[in-house]
Amino acid sequence: MSTFYDEIGGMDTIRTIVHRFYEGVATDDPLRALYPEEDLGPAEERLTLFLAQYWGGPTTYSERRGHPRLRMRHAPYAVTPDQRDRWLRHMRDGLDAAGLTPEQDERFWTYLTYAAESMVNQLA
Repeated sequence: MSTFYDEIGGMDTIRTIVHRFYEGVATDDPLRALYPEEDLGPAEERLTLFLAQYWGGPTTYSERRGHPRLRMRHAPYAVTPDQRDRWLRHMRDGLDAAGLTPEQDERFWTYLTYAAESMVNQLA
């Protein structure tokens, strides 16, 4: 049975999206502040594994880190609407770099916008 992960090109596509995203994060000071690690590499790997698993790929994320519990993991950080918008801007760049079909792009983008909105925990 084919998954969305398979349909979009698997790990290579996920890595393209996430790598482009983190290139943007690295130069976006307000957003970068949400990533306490000096090196963004571990965060990039975690997001890659999470998205791969979410879309039907390998379950490596859960094997290493347990249940995603996204809201709980992000609760210590003040996530504002501005940071959500910045996050989405860089994710948009990642999706654009992946060259998905319009239907695939819309499905992925719908999830990302929902996820980003659900992480906002501060109004300003």
